[in-house]
Amino acid sequence: MKHMTRTDRDKLVQMARKRGVLRAADAKAAGYHSQQLTRLVADRVLERIAPGCYLYADRPITENHGIVTVAAAAPGGVICLLSALSFHGIGTQLPSDVWLAIERGTRVPVFAWPPVTVLRFSGPAFSEGIESHRIAGVNVRVYSVAKTLADSFRFRNRIGLDVALEALREAWRERRFTVTSLEHAARACRVERVMRPYVEAVVG
Repeated sequence: MKHMTRTDRDKLVQMARKRGVLRAADAKAAGYHSQQLTRLVADRVLERIAPGCYLYADRPITENHGIVTVAAAAPGGVICLLSALSFHGIGTQLPSDVWLAIERGTRVPVFAWPPVTVLRFSGPAFSEGIESHRIAGVNVRVYSVAKTLADSFRFRNRIGLDVALEALREAWRERRFTVTSLEHAARACRVERVMRPYVEAVVG
């Protein structure tokens, strides 16, 4: 490996800052060696968040730091359930893990940080209601409010029925979804009959 000049270093750092997430394959295509990335990690200029995946370490830290890091390492995944509720500002849950949905049959990424709870979805249960948000230079895919509510009832035994009900009441009070969008999401998650009595009690 050739010695990394100051100019090379500055260009590589600039690439990381501009992209938000820097992949080793992209750095290699630009003429940089993986050992140069390793050196920048050792110097705490880059943060290795997954194999072959790096973030600029001196970027502004936001409340969404965890989900941004996970989204960068797993671009095909979708932030879901408790993490999606927190992202949308619904309910009182402050999950320590990032909740991530990945499509069934997809390889689960290896995360250095933060802790991640991975769920496998398939068909419409995976593809329905995906929103894309650009945060700190990273494309973060998050389920919509309606889809997240449907998922909450689908996984009510895991996160608690009280959490799902709290989210439903608050989201309706703040008019964060329409009945039509919720019905569509419930159908995709196959929880229409489960949700119907709760929705009728809240929506009226």
